[in-house]
Amino acid sequence: MAVARRLLCYLILTSGIHLIYTVTDPRDVTILRSLKDQWENTPPSWQKSDDPCGTSWEGVTCNNSRVTALGLSTMGLKGKLSGDIGCLTELISLDLSFNRGLTGSLSPRIGDLQKLNILILAGCSFSGSIPRELGKLAELSFLALNSNNFTGEIPPTLGNLSKLYWLDLADNQLTGPIPVSTSSSPGLDLLKKAKHFHFNKNQLSGSIPGILFSGDMVLIHVLFDGNQLSGSIPITLGLVQTLEVLRLDRNALNGSVPSNLNNLTSVVELNLAHNELSGPLPNLSGMNSLNYLDLSNNSFHKSEVPVWFSTLQSLTTLVIEYGSLHGSVPQKLFALPQLQQVKLRNNAFNETLNMGGISGRQLTLVDLQNNEISSITLGSGYKNTLILIGNPVCDTALGNTNYCQLQQQSAKPYSTSLANCGSKSCPADQKVSPQSCDCAYPYEGTFYFRGPSFRELSNVNTFHSLEMSLWVKLDLTPGSVSLQNSFFNIDDYLQVQLELFPPAGKFFNRSEVERIGFKLSNQTYKPPPEFGPYYFIASPYTFQAERGETSISSRQVIGIATGCTILVLLLFGLALYAIRQKKIAERAIGLSRPFASWAPSGNDSEGAPQLKGARWFSYDELKKCTSNFSERNEIGSGGYGKVYRGTLANGQIIAIKRAQHGSMQGGLEFKTEIELLSRVHHKNLVGLVGFCFEQGEQVLVYEYMPNGSLRENLSGKTSIYLDWKRRLRVALGSARGLAYLHELANPPIIHRDVKSTNILLDQNLTAKVADFGLSKLVSDSSKGHVSTQVKGTLGYLDPEYYMTQQLTEKSDVYSFGVVMLELITAKQPIEKGKYVVREMRTAINKNDEEHNGLSNMIDPVIRSTPNLIGFTRFVDLAMQCVEEAAADRPTMSEVVKMLENILQNDGLETNSTSASSSITDFGTAIAASRHPYNKDALQRTEINDTHAFDYSGGYTLPTNVEPK
Repeated sequence: MAVARRLLCYLILTSGIHLIYTVTDPRDVTILRSLKDQWENTPPSWQKSDDPCGTSWEGVTCNNSRVTALGLSTMGLKGKLSGDIGCLTELISLDLSFNRGLTGSLSPRIGDLQKLNILILAGCSFSGSIPRELGKLAELSFLALNSNNFTGEIPPTLGNLSKLYWLDLADNQLTGPIPVSTSSSPGLDLLKKAKHFHFNKNQLSGSIPGILFSGDMVLIHVLFDGNQLSGSIPITLGLVQTLEVLRLDRNALNGSVPSNLNNLTSVVELNLAHNELSGPLPNLSGMNSLNYLDLSNNSFHKSEVPVWFSTLQSLTTLVIEYGSLHGSVPQKLFALPQLQQVKLRNNAFNETLNMGGISGRQLTLVDLQNNEISSITLGSGYKNTLILIGNPVCDTALGNTNYCQLQQQSAKPYSTSLANCGSKSCPADQKVSPQSCDCAYPYEGTFYFRGPSFRELSNVNTFHSLEMSLWVKLDLTPGSVSLQNSFFNIDDYLQVQLELFPPAGKFFNRSEVERIGFKLSNQTYKPPPEFGPYYFIASPYTFQAERGETSISSRQVIGIATGCTILVLLLFGLALYAIRQKKIAERAIGLSRPFASWAPSGNDSEGAPQLKGARWFSYDELKKCTSNFSERNEIGSGGYGKVYRGTLANGQIIAIKRAQHGSMQGGLEFKTEIELLSRVHHKNLVGLVGFCFEQGEQVLVYEYMPNGSLRENLSGKTSIYLDWKRRLRVALGSARGLAYLHELANPPIIHRDVKSTNILLDQNLTAKVADFGLSKLVSDSSKGHVSTQVKGTLGYLDPEYYMTQQLTEKSDVYSFGVVMLELITAKQPIEKGKYVVREMRTAINKNDEEHNGLSNMIDPVIRSTPNLIGFTRFVDLAMQCVEEAAADRPTMSEVVKMLENILQNDGLETNSTSASSSITDFGTAIAASRHPYNKDALQRTEINDTHAFDYSGGYTLPTNVEPK
């Protein structure tokens, strides 16, 4: 086989021999020419000669006429990585990171690169299985295949890579067990020099083998989070005393935590949350380096707070939510010198909470929601956020204090300041450099810090240290780094947007981009220690020549200046003529600029809306694509107007919502709404394509959803079969969309009309939340809630919101819980005077392990399914969401995590974007004293949804205006 491969290389080489002398070995010239022909967007220097080493092809490094390194990070390459690469026999380093256009499977021929030491393919789009031939790369020390689309199992042959210290397979779709050695096969336990096992965000299953770990290993990062691993945590893990970050969260691990885990005295982050661990709470005394600890959402034995809580002097964050702790919270805990956040909600703490002593200077958050604390002692030392909602102490006079109200943390996450640049603005594709205040094209991307030791995101010093380390270690101009939009995402990673600005001019050149990309992908760049392990995904960078911008000579500058002088004189002579034509010009502008008179009255305009991803449509264009709004294209109607199906000139199918004249908003309100819709982008929110505000029309244009609403599919109006697994996916997708609105939209948004007719399904049955007509911005209020006239759909309407008129994100959680019950029963919330929440609560029988006593209420379509995965947990979660008191309900992000846990990360890909609804006005500005779902009210009520759109064509998108 080896002889055949050498012969193949020889044939490839001899087929391309030219009679031109080159510095580069002809064998390598032929291979690189082959790659150039297969790839799009190779650097321009590759087109200028056939001598990669002699004329310095960008991204190519040579030694003694042979190609030894290929570094093309962030070049925008498109194509496949063919087997020809295996003929570059002197190649030591191959970095193709951050080229999303590179697709297809990896050729087994990559195993022929016997001298390869570094292989980085992170952030591409490679698919298929990882070739077992990689195990032949005996010199390999760094292997990064993360953030691709690889499937199949981890090849056991990787265990042959005895020099490997970095193994990153994260964020793929890998399945099967973690391979370990047997008498006939190698395994990952043989990687004695490895420091990094990054296998997170895959679909790995089975138990974590005990043989995987041993005392002679030097691992510092073990990241197995976000998989489907089961069984117990192996006791051998406690032997790896070099460990610094251990993440096993979001799996299905069970059994007791090994008692020797506290041998890991170098660990700074320990995360075991969202598993099924049981037994006593682990004894972590002696883990004096521990900064971050999360043991939430497990099934540990009921116990009082262990003594070691107050002995971990390095602890910055303690999280044990949905646990079984009781007794009192030790006063000493709050005095820990490094402590920033304590999150202990949904336990059973009782007695008096004593915070009268000295509190740590860095402590900013103490969250004790939903415990049984009956009294509190406060001192003057702690003045930051304390949350006690859901405790008996809030039923006393303390109930009127901030401690018993929903609180927004006042400190905003850090962003690099542009205050020195004033109101400087740039063209849409450029950004303001914080160093020079000039407009430039930055190198952009996203950091994902997988184990930071802190949770306080407003600490200026922490992020200044990150900025400084970036410009120093990446050899950039001081101050040329911008950090934006830092937050903890759904995987509990710290996500930070990065912008790096060129030291001179507007652009980086290709060599600089490749150098920066390699330092970030090869982990040559090390952030400050408190940020922990990371990975980076770069955004595409378009270079100067590709933007059509070129440099000009001094002679050209002189010529242009002379021409401009003459032009100024000519323009002066034309000035009088221009003034005389003013009225004609204004009429022309009115025709060519749709926002010149934004409102019909001409008085409530504040200029064109600031849009992100949406476009303006002319009214004539929309008439044309709907055949003059013909009845045959009508797919829905309601109090707001009608919805039409249209087809644009490029073939894109859209849904067009046209307001009837009696329900129109003012121009300013309409402008505000489309600005809101255009900036909310998520895979599980229906996206705004554009709008029209012309000729007295208000029209919104959305992406078309061919499979209709969830309500239609549950009622049997479509031919789509929604089995239980699909229903779980619908629940997870729509939950993610709502979680985005609540926590990631800026400002956060409360939907106010979550219901099954406002959850739409695309061609892949991906759920998307629609209809923002009643949405409220949380920034409308600084009180943690929005006091507002009650609007919503009866059956889904939060009773606490109905009676208090105080709207919070938990109002959406209640409505979503009703939708979850609808997924179980396929019935509308109110039928024949019966309310599904009350009926469910009455019928639940915990002794029925299969159906929770609900077999008679389950939709017949799924009732006969042999194994309804996670059914009882799904029911429990739904009932938590519809708790009478908002404080007792989970947040939407917690709902997402619990649904993911139910599904055990079952291969789902769900991200998302935005939409809108029609609604009932529930009265005056005075709070209602009567519960909306008491028996008398239900006997008079039946849900007809008369104000909502009834989509027959598979679409549900009314932008709501307050009903008139």
